[in-house]
Amino acid sequence: MRRKCRIWWPKLLSSSEPLSSSLLFGWFLSSSSSASLDIVVAFACSEVSLSHNRSSLEGILHGTNGNMPKSLQDKSSLCMLGQHVVDVSSAGLLLSSGIKDQRNSTCGNACIQNKRGIFRENYGQLACGCHKLDGLLEQCNQASIRNSNWIQVANDFYEQCGGEIYWIPKLHHVHWNGEVVFPCDVHVILYETPSYGVHHFSLHLWNLCEQVKAPFKRPKWVDELHQKKKLLDLDTVILAINSAAAAKILFERHVATGRSFVWFSIICRLLTFMWQLLAMSMASLSTLFYVILQLLHSLLSSISQSWMYITVAKIFNSTLIHIRIRCCQILYWPIFLQENGLSFGFVRSLSCVEYAEKAALHKHSMWSSLALDVLLGNLIGVALLYNAESACLWVMNFANDITNNLLRTGCVWLMGVPAGFKLNTELAGVLGMISLNAIQIWSTLWVFVGFLSIYVIKGLAISGILFGMTIPAALIIDILLLATLHVSTLHWLLSGIYSMQIQALAALWRLFRGQKWNPLRQRLDSYDYTVKQHVLGSLLFTLLLLLLPTTSVFYIFFSILNSSISLICILIEVIISVIHATPCIKIFLWLVRRRRFPSGIWFEIVSCRSNEIDSPGICCPDKVDSPSENLQWNSSGEKSSILVSFIRSNFSSIGEVVLPHYRNVFSGVSGSFVAKSIHGVLTGKRVSSRLGTFLPPPLPWMFIPYKEYWHLCYDSILACCRT
Repeated sequence: MRRKCRIWWPKLLSSSEPLSSSLLFGWFLSSSSSASLDIVVAFACSEVSLSHNRSSLEGILHGTNGNMPKSLQDKSSLCMLGQHVVDVSSAGLLLSSGIKDQRNSTCGNACIQNKRGIFRENYGQLACGCHKLDGLLEQCNQASIRNSNWIQVANDFYEQCGGEIYWIPKLHHVHWNGEVVFPCDVHVILYETPSYGVHHFSLHLWNLCEQVKAPFKRPKWVDELHQKKKLLDLDTVILAINSAAAAKILFERHVATGRSFVWFSIICRLLTFMWQLLAMSMASLSTLFYVILQLLHSLLSSISQSWMYITVAKIFNSTLIHIRIRCCQILYWPIFLQENGLSFGFVRSLSCVEYAEKAALHKHSMWSSLALDVLLGNLIGVALLYNAESACLWVMNFANDITNNLLRTGCVWLMGVPAGFKLNTELAGVLGMISLNAIQIWSTLWVFVGFLSIYVIKGLAISGILFGMTIPAALIIDILLLATLHVSTLHWLLSGIYSMQIQALAALWRLFRGQKWNPLRQRLDSYDYTVKQHVLGSLLFTLLLLLLPTTSVFYIFFSILNSSISLICILIEVIISVIHATPCIKIFLWLVRRRRFPSGIWFEIVSCRSNEIDSPGICCPDKVDSPSENLQWNSSGEKSSILVSFIRSNFSSIGEVVLPHYRNVFSGVSGSFVAKSIHGVLTGKRVSSRLGTFLPPPLPWMFIPYKEYWHLCYDSILACCRT
């Protein structure tokens, strides 16, 4: 069976020709197919640094591996893969897997032939005959580094890509489960080591986990395809690659514990002091807000059962909801921002760059949205505060124009002959006088409270500066509904009259057809009406049908006004929800560094060639000195090839990053909202002025001591400095 081996090689190790020997560390990953191996090289470490370290290599690897993601530990353990040397003839690379000890395995003797001579190896001895590791390998023996699965490659040729030269490792032979497997098909994949804040790899779409539901039903064959056993477990390979940087940092940290150098530069100390000063300032300011919010919460809780509070809560319902959301965000921001460094599972999950990136985005999403809201509130609030008198004058003139030029003129026009339609004069006069009196009474009441408009506008500006844009926007919705209460009341009255007329006409029409509505069974039943009922029904049907145009005209007029007000409120509600849902931190990071949002991988093929090193005991002796025919063969007599490629990432567009959040805004909106609204207008039912868009869920109120809250804010800001 044809064997395949994939070597995932850091591009940093191939950027220059090695000048000295070094040890390699990483993971040996066995795929579901027995004919395929995946070896992920994470980093290299010099022998000198390990020889001066007092700690055992077994303890260092155990401590480093303990901080790796749990799913990666279940598949493989971090181990020493081998040695990277300069001289090709001395077996440039020795890789081991860390599965079981090699001392009891007997692989037999093999013979490597090349132009420089014949090297005889005894695979049952301490190490491979092509290279011996002295004291350090004995230490690795105790850490179960030498075992039955390892490969030997040489780093003796290079490829040129993009104007840069990369040294490529080349396979000699494979030791596989106690057997010697001579050259097989090798795929060398060069990867750029992922690092936090720079880039990482991901096999899935960026917004795959954020979608609420699938846009369409998948065919049956797609589910069956996903249930099949994977031939190549790329998920574990990508997880290992994303954990390579953390493994290197943790390994070097364990190695450096025995060294005795402690000195810090003046610049580092100054930056640390400035960050601590910033943390103290932010913690003090947040604690001041915390004290004010606790006092207000205690005051409102004491009067929450009074009729005045209940009435105000019903009138300013939208404002109170957003005030509670904002207060919870102000209270809980240090908890969302602080990293739970005491949790071992949390630290272990952050060892993978992909997990760390998503955890950081989730951690910073709340305060970044809060920062955008406050920024917009300050911009609009400051502009409104400096132009409060002009804004107040404009609002008063606009209200007068709406009342005089639209409401009063419209009602007088409807009492006459609107658009040439002949209406019932008596009914039009009654409805018109009721509407004009209601408009006049409400306008008179607003004259007495008109002097408060300047204070209302200043209050909106100050609330925007302190709490952000969403609070004054929600307050505008409530004030608009309160200021147009006379319009909504008249619309409610006319919609009731219009609805009763429609229902009566429908019932009388069923009378002529000999049918009756059965409310218990929700169906039409046959019914025999008397002659008197038919005569009375005919008179009432004629009267209501002739009065219907007059009622319809007034109803349509006020329905247009009420629908316009509802549309403005819905528009403001959508703006508020969009502000809450906008992923500010994602948009900023996408503009600065798009590589932090990968969406799948692809491979750039650099070269594909036949191996140039003869396998022991396979090539004929008369062909050894022929360079043109000095090719490598596998056990079945076929030529083996080396495929060299670079792993690349696809990147998400700004739409793929942002659109899932905006889709969540309307996830609670019914698809038949427009149809229900149109049906309500035609049948005389009231239309809701709320769309039901997504809002952040309110959190339970926090009660902790002031001193403890200050330390919580202080530690959360210092945690950001450590990350």
